[in-house]
Amino acid sequence: MRTLILEKKFSSHSKGSEEIKPLISGDLIDSSISNSIYSCSIPVNNSMDTAVRNSMNDSLNNQVNDPISSSMNNSINNSIKNLSGSSIINSIGMEFILIPTGEFNMGSPILEKRRKLWESPVHRVTIEKPFYLGRYPVTQEQWQKVMGNNPAYFKGEKHPVENVSWNEIQVFFRKLNALENVDGISRIYRLPTEAEWEYAARAGTATAYFFGDDESKLTEYAWFLENSGLETHPVGLKKPNSWGLYDIYGNLGEWVQDEYHISYKGAPEDGRAWENAFPSVSTPVRIRRGGGWNGNAGCCRSAERLFAAQDKKLNSLGFRIVREI
Repeated sequence: MRTLILEKKFSSHSKGSEEIKPLISGDLIDSSISNSIYSCSIPVNNSMDTAVRNSMNDSLNNQVNDPISSSMNNSINNSIKNLSGSSIINSIGMEFILIPTGEFNMGSPILEKRRKLWESPVHRVTIEKPFYLGRYPVTQEQWQKVMGNNPAYFKGEKHPVENVSWNEIQVFFRKLNALENVDGISRIYRLPTEAEWEYAARAGTATAYFFGDDESKLTEYAWFLENSGLETHPVGLKKPNSWGLYDIYGNLGEWVQDEYHISYKGAPEDGRAWENAFPSVSTPVRIRRGGGWNGNAGCCRSAERLFAAQDKKLNSLGFRIVREI
């Protein structure tokens, strides 16, 4: 069994990257499980967006006199699914992949290797609306174009940006939305919800990884503790999943919109973000997905979930963008 190395031991590489311990209920998780969280140290066409909208409108127009609403809905869904995998590029060079609607089982089954209790219970989630998701994590070059600075610890224009808090990312989105909405067309950019992230990462699979259960193949798809050299790498150098998403595992973890909850009991079943209805008196804790350069193979599973306070900056944590349709 390989000895796991905690992120805080990489002092020469991890300035400002101390992990926080998640909020754990003693009634639900015993000390041995609590300790286990530390096993993860943690042809393109810009007109495609219009094509998707037109395809949906055509389906609606063709079905307007059809009294069977389910038939209309099926036609719309089929139109979207036929375009899945299509891509668009925005004004600053971000490429997005169309993610279709669908259903999946979120979380990890009880026999999955390296699973954690807080990945339970497995529950059925329906993604009701298609969306665009960044083909790659946001790069330092793209962050610089929007924010005018580069906070990353591991420098490189094509490297993913890291060392940015969830709070700072919300500022990034306000500026990006303003930058993109200059022609009267509303374009909304945001973080993916946790359900959207896992749905896209799985790409229709139900195994521990989108390529199966054999973690020995992970080096083909991800930069992680075994092969990263304890640093990030330019995006897009490893194999993508079947939906065309690169670096969805490894390289760095990715913030999502949702707040941390001790389990999936009571989680939304429609793919929306799970956030507390009332403001917290303390700094909210948000979900992070995908493992990272400093995480082991278990941290890169589709169901793996870690946590960080939303004002935390880590050199192993960045983000990927949703563009709404």
